[in-house]
Amino acid sequence: MTGRRSSGRWTNWGGTVSYTPAEVITPRTVDELADAVSGAAERGGTVKPVGAGHSFTPITVTQGVQVDLSGLRGVRGVDRDRGRVTLAAGTRLHEIPAILEPLGLAMENLGDIDRQTIAGAVSTGTHGTGARFGGISTQIRGVQIVDGTGTIRDIGEDDPDLKAAALALGALGVLTEVTLQCVEAFAVRAVEGPGDADDVFDGFADRIAEFDHYEFYWFPHTSRTLTKSNTRLPANTPADGPSPLRRYIDDELLANRTLGALSGLGSRVPRIVPAVNQVVGRAVSARTYTDRSDKIFVSDRDVRFREMEYALPAADVPDALREVRSIIDRKHRVSFPIEVRAAAADDLMLSTATGRATGYIAVHRFHRDDLTSSQEYFHDVEEIMIAHGGRPHWGKLHTRDDAYFREAYPRFDEFLEVRERFDPHRVFANPYLETVLGT
Repeated sequence: MTGRRSSGRWTNWGGTVSYTPAEVITPRTVDELADAVSGAAERGGTVKPVGAGHSFTPITVTQGVQVDLSGLRGVRGVDRDRGRVTLAAGTRLHEIPAILEPLGLAMENLGDIDRQTIAGAVSTGTHGTGARFGGISTQIRGVQIVDGTGTIRDIGEDDPDLKAAALALGALGVLTEVTLQCVEAFAVRAVEGPGDADDVFDGFADRIAEFDHYEFYWFPHTSRTLTKSNTRLPANTPADGPSPLRRYIDDELLANRTLGALSGLGSRVPRIVPAVNQVVGRAVSARTYTDRSDKIFVSDRDVRFREMEYALPAADVPDALREVRSIIDRKHRVSFPIEVRAAAADDLMLSTATGRATGYIAVHRFHRDDLTSSQEYFHDVEEIMIAHGGRPHWGKLHTRDDAYFREAYPRFDEFLEVRERFDPHRVFANPYLETVLGT
């Protein structure tokens, strides 16, 4: 689940972005990277890092130097007393559990995809679910970054610039190290099962308060949902429930491959999508299992799709979902389930959850669906999200610009002031950042 390169042309995983940089470098040291950035700055060129390519927006696009972070991976330091680990920025999320397990540590929360680099995940605001837990960027206690002059900066937890650098869209520089505040290792008991859409929509506030981690999927054109209610347990809790083989069969062979086949069929014959979703929705069954936290949080995603996700005030989620359901019933044929999650408020400058308890609504279209139809669907959903004061995920499809974000983010101009100091000559600029930041 990563981007791909062919004859010098780089394409992201979702197939929504493709470009050919003038040069690709894979630095093995921070000094090597700093020299490349300072050289580009002297030439008046641009530099953009690229991770796993899981963002759907053109956030990494450059006609200048593309920095492949795969040469900067692994552990850079451990502070076991404080439960902190410093990682090179190109380390993939799926590599981190093996690093933390011998230390008796874990990441406090994770999203359901772990192919991203840690730098890419925090730079775009990747999050999991849980009303008492923030996104991955809230776990950061320090970063090292190469700024727009090629200067290597170390930003610690007491530095006010960390509130910008922990989630910076790549606008301040290239992250080279990230220090994470970890927690003691823990297990999770997962309870999954079917639910009625109206009951699940109405019960969202209660469920996110009741469970440590709660999310659900609603199948468009049906009244069916799949709910996932996760409870944190001590690390020594024995694993139980379906065997790894059984879960592989359920999640990979039945879920991914079946979803892929049915989405492909619906893409070719859109009129059958509602009937297909009725069959899929009725096939949802209950199961309970316990395992190490990362093994519960993360799911395999093999079916390619395009995605838009908006962060709303948590209390607005039920009404917004009903409006989305109404627009789907009237205008669209949507095979992919809609995903709904939650996060705690935080104080990062550009976090989608800054200043408010947040609910997330994510909508998807199969990557082979008619492009015009998909764009119309995303447009209609976005209009609903905007009406609820939504903030789009920085790495997922949206059409918002700096004027919108200035209203949506109380510290937006403060972030721009930090950017002015870190990248005054816009070495890290590209069309996406010019749109969302305005300068």
